[in-house]
Amino acid sequence: MNQSKTDKLRHLLKEEHLPAVIIDLDALDRNAEMLVNFGKPVRLATKSIRVTEVLKRVTSRHPEKFSGFMTYSIQETLALADAGFDDFLLAYPTLQTSDLSALQKIVDTGKKFSMVVDSLAQIDLLNKNWSSSNRLGLVIEVDGSLRLLGGMIHLGVRRSGVRTPKQVLSLIEKMDSTQKFKFAGLMVYEAQVAGLTDKNPFKSLLNPIANMVRVWSQKGVIKLRAQIKSFIQSKGYTISLFNGGGSGNLNWIAREESLTELAAGSALYCPHLFDYYSNIHFEPACFFALQVTRSSDPGFVTCQGGGYVASGEPGWDRVAVPFDPPGLKLVNTEGTGEVQTPLTVPANVSLDPGDVVLFRHAKAGEIMERFNEVLFVQDGKVVDRAKTYRGLGIQTY
Repeated sequence: MNQSKTDKLRHLLKEEHLPAVIIDLDALDRNAEMLVNFGKPVRLATKSIRVTEVLKRVTSRHPEKFSGFMTYSIQETLALADAGFDDFLLAYPTLQTSDLSALQKIVDTGKKFSMVVDSLAQIDLLNKNWSSSNRLGLVIEVDGSLRLLGGMIHLGVRRSGVRTPKQVLSLIEKMDSTQKFKFAGLMVYEAQVAGLTDKNPFKSLLNPIANMVRVWSQKGVIKLRAQIKSFIQSKGYTISLFNGGGSGNLNWIAREESLTELAAGSALYCPHLFDYYSNIHFEPACFFALQVTRSSDPGFVTCQGGGYVASGEPGWDRVAVPFDPPGLKLVNTEGTGEVQTPLTVPANVSLDPGDVVLFRHAKAGEIMERFNEVLFVQDGKVVDRAKTYRGLGIQTY
């Protein structure tokens, strides 16, 4: 949104109940266009979206460009299936009996569904508790993290213990032996590339190192994926799904031959962490609005609420930042607070009690857990509103 539109929007938001979350539909649509133009099908990471109307809007405009949904809990997957969505990859394994009952319900209704696994122990436990006559598709996640000095240095996520083609093969053979499961594909996520910023103003001294890690590690992951694909195919298995990447490195892997699809979600909203990548750029599309309620001193205002800190490594880059009016800054000794967020105000900006300030969250979908609905805006106007997962009563755990 340009300045005239944000000014108009902030004025209109005075009539809304605040705090509130806002999605700029025009920016959202442009970000979606970027995703579909990378050349491979995209599987939407729902944890970074958490609004079913956004999922519908994006996928209905380009149905052939999206391969499905990467979900993050079984209850969420069940709710999306009941809402008419299809083709799910549950990227985070669950082994609870109650979850497996819900999982079987999805499979038995004919929905396309698969779940990530990464150990023989998981398959053994699933085998004991899987009673459906329909075979469950399992996708093997291979560790894509960077390990140096025999593992003493680890960069990436700690999820999978599968690191070699032979380990992948042993899991596939275990699936075959049970007669309950089928090999549905592979996933290798390089968090130390897709999730590591290298133009971060909060970590400026580390940016050159981060860039080197990203470039070097990406080459290694591409090689690993190619090796696994070649080995598994040589054993007579077909790889119908091979998922990789994230919003932070889509342009680096769009033409990678091993991958059948890309994973992305945060790109649609473009939270402020996504300003800090050197290789890829999206447009801010998601904001939250707070009201100004106080002014303790000249050059300071205080907003109500705002303490929406993102998950991950603690740091200032995980805190929301003021977006509009331009030039506002957080107070270092308070940051964003549970009940108040003080800001410094430049001399050329005038803010009074009752005025509205727009902020950007550090990450994408997490802000939706705080609100029951989002406001859709276009041309500085509120044109519609939609329920979040929270507003719909969808459990995300």
